[in-house]
Amino acid sequence: MASSEQIKVTQDLLARAHSPDSANRIYSEKIQYRTLQLKPTSPQPAALNARAARHKARQQQKLRGKQRPKPLSARERRTLGLYDIPKEGQKYEIYEPLKTMWMGYALEILGNDIYTGGSLAAAKLASAEFHGAEAEVVRSRCPGRVGTKGIIVRDRKFVVELMTKKRGLKVIPKEGTTFRVEVCAPQQPNDGTEKTFAFEVLGDQMMLRSADRANRKFKSHFLKDV
Repeated sequence: MASSEQIKVTQDLLARAHSPDSANRIYSEKIQYRTLQLKPTSPQPAALNARAARHKARQQQKLRGKQRPKPLSARERRTLGLYDIPKEGQKYEIYEPLKTMWMGYALEILGNDIYTGGSLAAAKLASAEFHGAEAEVVRSRCPGRVGTKGIIVRDRKFVVELMTKKRGLKVIPKEGTTFRVEVCAPQQPNDGTEKTFAFEVLGDQMMLRSADRANRKFKSHFLKDV
């Protein structure tokens, strides 16, 4: 049942649009004895705000994207020393397991060419990964670097970082330097002696990042400085 206040409001609204007789007739015939279904004039809050919520979510996502810090440049990473090995980590013993892993990797990529060498082995080694290999400087423009031996912990574009047993981390320029690397070959069935496959790496021909060197093709050519 409608309250007296609701009835009064209804009659007042009808009186604004109709004459008194018409208003009384419409009220008695169409409104007074009928159930009045009252519905909100606005949609449910969830439905009303769905579009606004989606718009707000898109705006927040854009703001998060703008607030996301830009990646550091190579110069900024070098300035912060993100790739530098801390002093307490400059110990040969820490990297010996890496050397063992590299030996297995070298045997896998060389296969039977480890016993014969030649251009096939050279082509494989030209694009190989040398992180973990134990290298020795056998020739250099600086005589003081000759004899330096250690595990390659960083193969950069222009320099190689070696972790030595006695002197810790040593940075060796590739230019004008020749490195010697040895791989222990497994014993063959008909030969009980253990052999060592040794090869030399010319730093001048390796002045590339290891990731870039992996995609280059091996070319044999004469080097007048060797």
